[in-house]
Amino acid sequence: MEKTVTPIQVERKTLTYETQKRWLGIAFSLPALVLLFTFLILPVMLAFGYSFMSYNMLNPDGKEFTGFDNYIRLFQDGIFLTSLKNTLYFTALVVPIQSAVALGLAILVNKKVKVASLGRVFFFSPVVTSMVVVAILWTFLYNVDSGLINHALNFFGIENQPFLLSADQSMNSIIFMSVWQAAGFQMMIFLAGLKEVPEELYEAAEMDGASVWQKFRNVTLPSISHVTGFVLIITTIQAFRLFIQPYVMTNGGPSDSTKTLVFMLYENGFQFRDVGYSSAIAVVFFFIVLISSLILKKILKQ
Repeated sequence: MEKTVTPIQVERKTLTYETQKRWLGIAFSLPALVLLFTFLILPVMLAFGYSFMSYNMLNPDGKEFTGFDNYIRLFQDGIFLTSLKNTLYFTALVVPIQSAVALGLAILVNKKVKVASLGRVFFFSPVVTSMVVVAILWTFLYNVDSGLINHALNFFGIENQPFLLSADQSMNSIIFMSVWQAAGFQMMIFLAGLKEVPEELYEAAEMDGASVWQKFRNVTLPSISHVTGFVLIITTIQAFRLFIQPYVMTNGGPSDSTKTLVFMLYENGFQFRDVGYSSAIAVVFFFIVLISSLILKKILKQ
């Protein structure tokens, strides 16, 4: 006799299958969730907790709850205010300049010519080079006496410039090098956006007699607005994290002119072993980046 299956049995089997899929999804996600919690969520929680403590790394058993003392000390610290100013200055210049250079390079290599692919490799190659190596290389290029840049300036009758040895020029020198090194990454993102712009829009603009600038302003920019917003946000976050360049090239000097928030965090946490104070810097830094990103996102939406 043929066995009949009741609707209740079918429903139970379906529920069992859905439960199995749910647990299978959790099992596959568990390794990633464990890593996420261990290396991102847990450090943030610990940093927030340590920021209210007096905690020296050399005396791990001597933790003492001090309330908001680290934050009060932080905002009374002249070095912190200088580091904040340097970080904001670097971000305010690097983000628009680097994004504009990246967009220009993307438009340049988007041309349907044989050398376009070679140009992409040429402009992207600094991105895949270690930042430490790039920083050391540019330190030699900026050398006052034997640097290649000063030799080029001498050729045009300009005397040697101090660059990294000058409190007025050091940060601008790092900005120039940073734009050169990282613009290729944003270029590839812009290039992907430009590939999605329909050719029909440009053809219609040409039929209306639009100039090159009008096509760029009325066709290209609106079509890649979502890509532009993404590039500006990630470039802003990367700019706030400035550390390797001043650490390798100037060690935060001269006269703290290139010391940044991340540099100060590293200095207090790993050189002075002041975990509580460096955690307070990390918490403040986190909220500065978060608020800046939210403001930028809102401006871009408008």
